[in-house]
Amino acid sequence: MYDGRMMVNTLTLTGHNVVLEIQATIPSTPEKPSKKPMWKGVVVAYLVVAICYFPVAILGYWTFGNAVDDNILMTLQKPTWLIAAANMFVVIHVIGSYQIYAMGVFDMLETLLVTTFRLPPGITLRLVARSLYVAFTMFVAIAVPFFGGLLGFFGGFAFAPTTYYIPCIMWLTVYKPKRFSLSWTANWICIVLGVLLTVLAPIGGLRSIILSAESYQFFS
Repeated sequence: MYDGRMMVNTLTLTGHNVVLEIQATIPSTPEKPSKKPMWKGVVVAYLVVAICYFPVAILGYWTFGNAVDDNILMTLQKPTWLIAAANMFVVIHVIGSYQIYAMGVFDMLETLLVTTFRLPPGITLRLVARSLYVAFTMFVAIAVPFFGGLLGFFGGFAFAPTTYYIPCIMWLTVYKPKRFSLSWTANWICIVLGVLLTVLAPIGGLRSIILSAESYQFFS
């Protein structure tokens, strides 16, 4: 049950990099393979993503157009209580999800410090290394004024392929569904849309960076 909740929490933050680690912690036997709870967790996670993200994205763009900020809460002016509540939930969400999402980075960082720099493993190393990593990422996110553009630029290269069309290509390669069947068609639609997103997202992100660089100021 804990692993299922952890997976839902992770996938709602697009934490695909730790999904396999989560599945590895789920007990698996021939009678009860881990793919069954994994599938349930994935379905619930993406339903949560759709329910939370799509209404905000669609209504936000419908209302503000391309004038919407990277953080839509910065665009809203009222009601104040709703903005405050949304920010509070963002904090709660990140406190829990960030730890899981960054677990792979934490593990790699601590392994590097222990094996290369010969630092003694333990709670002190974890506390210092993880705190410095979180502080560094927070500084970059706050300091760089075109952070949203960077997300679009790098996300198009990394997020779109691993989320939209590489899994579809793997599915088609492994299961070889009949051509023009529902599964075949749905996967190819995702592949085409994913490739388009891979091309267009970096272009849009780069344009945003160029426009922001004209009036670039730290912490602006």
